[in-house]
Amino acid sequence: MSKLLDRAVEELAKLPGIGERTALRLALHLLRQPAEQVSALSESIDRFRREVKYCKKCNNLSDTDICPICADSSRDKSIICVVEQVKDVLSIEHTGQYKGVYHVLGGVISPMQGIAPSDLKIDLLLENISQGGVQEVILALNTSIEGETTSYYLARKLKDLNVKVSTIARGIGFGDELDYADEITLVHAIHNRLQM
Repeated sequence: MSKLLDRAVEELAKLPGIGERTALRLALHLLRQPAEQVSALSESIDRFRREVKYCKKCNNLSDTDICPICADSSRDKSIICVVEQVKDVLSIEHTGQYKGVYHVLGGVISPMQGIAPSDLKIDLLLENISQGGVQEVILALNTSIEGETTSYYLARKLKDLNVKVSTIARGIGFGDELDYADEITLVHAIHNRLQM
């Protein structure tokens, strides 16, 4: 077999969620495409990797020093939604329901993986809040042990900054059955109940 194909499959298989079989299919697919199309893909990935920036205000990905969300004068700058990763911003933005700004931590506190609070963009968040104008911080972190630990840590850090700290609702998902829900999910669902 071709060593060039082996190398392409090896590199593609390093991508998350891509196994060796899928990597082989992708490599063979790329081989069948016009050379210009493959070059355009390669160049866009290379350019993205070299030129993408992190927003100086919120740590979101951006083409400029300040991301389009932070630069948008119609966004409510008094509300900051704190998320773990850039993909979480994309998920929330996709709903079209949130009109505030974001802060991307870049992960969660995880002693088992060697991630301490100092490894996250917490200082940038605190700096932005201390400049004034922020009334509420929404903690929209995953419901893992690490996410809960990070939320608790942030709530403690924000306590003295005169801002409302809230978290996204947690509980039973639409269409889920109670007998399949774990105890923690049920507890969150009962505590976060809504009046009808």
